[in-house]
Amino acid sequence: MAGESRVPINSDSDIVAARQRARAIADEIGFWGTDLVVIATAISELARNIVEYAGRGEIVIEPLQNGTRQGILVIAHDNGPGIADIPLAMRPGYSTRQSLGMGLPGAKRLMDEFEIVSELGKGTTVTLRKWIR
Repeated sequence: MAGESRVPINSDSDIVAARQRARAIADEIGFWGTDLVVIATAISELARNIVEYAGRGEIVIEPLQNGTRQGILVIAHDNGPGIADIPLAMRPGYSTRQSLGMGLPGAKRLMDEFEIVSELGKGTTVTLRKWIR
């Protein structure tokens, strides 16, 4: 089975690379159909946020196993400016960049588990998990 995969995020082309890597790992784990699209979309949202707000960061993708349950773990990390108001940033439609504001709330809605930690001036880490049903 695939192990941990780290994808540096510095530009739009890295967003595509992260999507492709996540989709390949998810497929190998046993995800199929729309779940592959959902995982790739959530990663796209996080990677786009890294490029737009932090300039650069990293996405870590790895298989998860909890007893007989299998899934995928995604950690998006940057050392950017951080998020001043996480509850506001999590509101659908909220954006500081005139975008659709679907990044963080969209990723949360698509995945089974979502955690965010952010510190002003130090960066943001978003952890996502999706389990095979």
